[in-house]
Amino acid sequence: MNILVTGAHGQLGSELNTMIDGIFTDVDELDITNSEMLSGFVERHTITHIINCAAYTQVDNAEREKEQAFFINRDAVKNLANVARMHNIRLVHISTDFVFNGSKNTPYTEDDMPDPISAYGASKYEGERAIVTSDIDYAIVRTSWLYSTYGNNFVKTIARLAKEKKSLRVVYDQVGTPTYASDLAQVLSKIVGDSSLKGVYHYSNEGVASWYDFAKAIVDIMGIACTIEPVVSSDYPALAKRPPYSVMDKSKIKKQLGISVPYWRDSLHQCLNRLHNG
Repeated sequence: MNILVTGAHGQLGSELNTMIDGIFTDVDELDITNSEMLSGFVERHTITHIINCAAYTQVDNAEREKEQAFFINRDAVKNLANVARMHNIRLVHISTDFVFNGSKNTPYTEDDMPDPISAYGASKYEGERAIVTSDIDYAIVRTSWLYSTYGNNFVKTIARLAKEKKSLRVVYDQVGTPTYASDLAQVLSKIVGDSSLKGVYHYSNEGVASWYDFAKAIVDIMGIACTIEPVVSSDYPALAKRPPYSVMDKSKIKKQLGISVPYWRDSLHQCLNRLHNG
C-alpha cells in the first residue's frame, strides 16, 4: 500500500502519523480543492489508498462561511472521489454525527436517514453523497466529539480553563459520545487496507455523555477544584444548531472488524495521562 493521508496536521492525521507509514500532507503541501494538483500528486507518488482527514470543522463559523465549508467538505471530496475512480484508489473518508438532526432517543445506525440541521452537517453529508455515488472502493467512517493530545479540542480547552477559573458553565442537553482520536486512528489503520469493508460505518468510543458529563470527567480525572455548572443550550447561544442526541450504534464496525470499543472515560484517562506526561 502507498497511503496518502490528508489533513495531516489535525488531531486525527497526527495520531495516524504515529501508527502507519504513508505520505502525510496538509493544505500547504497539497490543496485537495485543486483537482489538477491532486491528480498530479497522486500520479507522481503512485498512491493506492487515501485517508481523508481534511475538513472544515468550525461548526459555528460554517454558518457565516457556508461557501468555504461546502468547498472543502463537498467539492474537495468530489475531487478525491474523482481521482480515486481514475486511478483505482481506495478512499477512506471521515464524516460526522452532525449529519443527523438528533431527534431520536436511541443510537443512530448507518441505515438511519441523515437530516443535518447546520451548514457544517449539510456540507459533510454532501461530501458523503459525492463518494457514495462515485462508484469507487470506499469506506466512510462517521465519528463524534473528537479529541486528542494534538490540536485544539474540548478536552484541552476545559483542562486549561478549569485551571484559570473557579467554575465553568457547560451544556447538559446535548448528548453524544466523546471519541479519542488515537482509538479512531487504530480503527482506520485496519479499515484502509481491507477492501471487504465498504460502505458507511459509525465509530465513537462506547457509552453516552452530555458535554457537562464530559467536562466534569475531565476536571475530576485531573483533580482540579473547578465547579462545572450544567446549563441548557438556550443559555449558551451559538450560531449553529447542534443535534440534541447523536449517540451512534457501532454494532456494524465491531462485528466486521472483530473489535471491542473502549469506554469513553477509559480513553479520556489515557489522553489526559499523555497530556500530563508530555
